[in-house]
Amino acid sequence: MRNYWSLLPAIAVAVVLILLYAVPTLINPQWTTTVLGLFQQHPEDADPAGRRMTPKRIQSRRMLAGLLVVVALGLVGFNISLNREANGCYQAATAWGAVDRPPAGNQKRTSDDPCISMIYGTFIGDGAGAVTGDNPQPVAAYQLMGDKKPKYLKWVQNRPSYDDGDLLIGVAGECVLDLKVEQGKDKITTVIDMDQPCPVDDDISLTPIKLKEPLGDRKLVTVDGKELQRINPDLDSWPTVLKKLVTGG
Repeated sequence: MRNYWSLLPAIAVAVVLILLYAVPTLINPQWTTTVLGLFQQHPEDADPAGRRMTPKRIQSRRMLAGLLVVVALGLVGFNISLNREANGCYQAATAWGAVDRPPAGNQKRTSDDPCISMIYGTFIGDGAGAVTGDNPQPVAAYQLMGDKKPKYLKWVQNRPSYDDGDLLIGVAGECVLDLKVEQGKDKITTVIDMDQPCPVDDDISLTPIKLKEPLGDRKLVTVDGKELQRINPDLDSWPTVLKKLVTGG
């Protein structure tokens, strides 16, 4: 499971250095002027009167320090936002059935960049066509794209547009070309047109399905009339993100 603190060390040094200068300057700009004066090549030759700051200089130093604090907070917030998006893609991919497996050879884990490698919109295929095999394989789940539009879709590679479909079907990338969706009057049948079970994989391809008629009371079923599970993965809300940051989640 990805951790919300995982990306923060990348900017921790910059933030600490900014705050080491900005916080004392906000309290008393004369302190930082005096300290910086100690690093002059010949501090004993410096004019003490030149180190005394005018009110105008004090104000400008404090404004600069305040701006630096805002920049530091912005860096932290931007980093957390990127991590929220990556975590959302990871959680969505695992909800669809992707596994976080060790990479082969020198390849990276798909979970290192989940919005690109672990979950993405289908490049080829739309679920159309008739089933030709005698032993189709089941599909596990679906997600509606109605009023509560999944926010993680904004960040995935080749993202399906909210206007592209009414529901999503996610299957392993290796099997997406064999996805078949048949829309009937009383049910919607979704299968993978393969004779062998679709292997568990570390990436998920999302196919948007445009319904010819509103879903209504129709059920989504797969092999042997088994109902698909409705799932609703999405990005964590900001209160949840802050709670996980506090608790180290």
